[in-house]
Amino acid sequence: MSAPPADPGAALSHRRVLAIALPIVLSNATIPLLGAVDTGVVGQMGKAAPIGAVGVGAIILATIYWVFGFLRMGTSGLVAQSRGAGDAVESGAHLLRALGIGLAAGAALILLQVPLTAAAFRLAPASAEVEALARQYLAIRIWGAPFTIGMYALTGWMIAVERTRAILVVQMVINLINIGLDLLFVLELGWGVQGVAAATLIAETCGFAVALWFARDALRAGLSRGGLWAADVVRRLVQVNGDIMIRSVLLQASFTTFIFLGAGQGDVTLAANQVLMQFLEITAYGLDGFAFAAEALVGQAVGARRPNRVRRAAILTSQWGVGGAALLGLVFALSGGAIIDLLTTSAEVRQAARTYLPWLAVAPLIGIASWMFDGIFIGATRTREMRQAMILSVAIYVVALLILLPAFGNHGLWGALMVLNGARGLTMARLYPRVERAAA
Repeated sequence: MSAPPADPGAALSHRRVLAIALPIVLSNATIPLLGAVDTGVVGQMGKAAPIGAVGVGAIILATIYWVFGFLRMGTSGLVAQSRGAGDAVESGAHLLRALGIGLAAGAALILLQVPLTAAAFRLAPASAEVEALARQYLAIRIWGAPFTIGMYALTGWMIAVERTRAILVVQMVINLINIGLDLLFVLELGWGVQGVAAATLIAETCGFAVALWFARDALRAGLSRGGLWAADVVRRLVQVNGDIMIRSVLLQASFTTFIFLGAGQGDVTLAANQVLMQFLEITAYGLDGFAFAAEALVGQAVGARRPNRVRRAAILTSQWGVGGAALLGLVFALSGGAIIDLLTTSAEVRQAARTYLPWLAVAPLIGIASWMFDGIFIGATRTREMRQAMILSVAIYVVALLILLPAFGNHGLWGALMVLNGARGLTMARLYPRVERAAA
């Protein structure tokens, strides 16, 4: 079902980069399918409330799970370095630790589901009918929390050992089971919102089981390590994951600020910005694979103590990243209007979105350095530098907002977002020599 891990000492080549990246791109391309099927199936009930309930419930869980995204990145860097050093036992131990954290976090969410759900609906209130249905949805889906969060660890491991085809297999398993059970539970058995939740829960559980099977040898190797939770190991784990979490929170806060400030420009502009944000989602899905390839190959080179190989890995993966960014920018410039028309039927929103579309045509090229350096720094576990770069970049972003937004309105808002992504790339470029020194 999936190719064995590549030899970490094998030659770095364009073919190897693509072998890592392309399955990620294909896997990412299938992710929006699940949301569309869930919405489409529940939409056959002929009522608005069930659609809203599934949407609200999915957003609440996605927001909660997002907090634990550091497990994916931290695991990828640590495992890649152990693998580069030829330490299969420690590589497996890193996976075991991350899995332990993920399963424990998921169990905590199950125990805290009542106050968490109450807090979510205080922050984002809905109608009584939608809230009641969303609570039913959440009460079922929350039982998959350990598996969903645990998958972050398993995904990080699969990236680090270059088994990205396994990630594609797992995603396809989840998709096929989810779609099949959606049709059975909702359309055949009439379970409604609860059927959608049950289908997703079962699909995620099965996907987690398949991922565990792919990682079985690594888990066995990790179990042989003594002092799995030794103090020095835990300190490093906390430092790496803590830095990544701070960086991620700052990044998310920046995007949230963008959305809130866009709301102040009027409903049409807010809607246009939301449509255009989907272009950034497409960019992330399309270019993630090259950043993940950087995580694996740079991490292995750091673990092997080969600075020249670090540079080679960074250059090779970045060449593909820049090429992909240029292609996406060209597609957005030539076909962005058609994409906008697919995303909205409102004439006003379409016109407003076209006004700001040029920003999205240049966004991939402006942002590619930051995305690729994220992968490079994660692979090298230079997470402190990532955190520092993000703090400085956010400060620059705030200054840009204060200057550009009053002067240019929504154009200024988009300009400030481009400043943020450009600043992230420049600040990490300045710190890049530390990545190569980490391998010396």
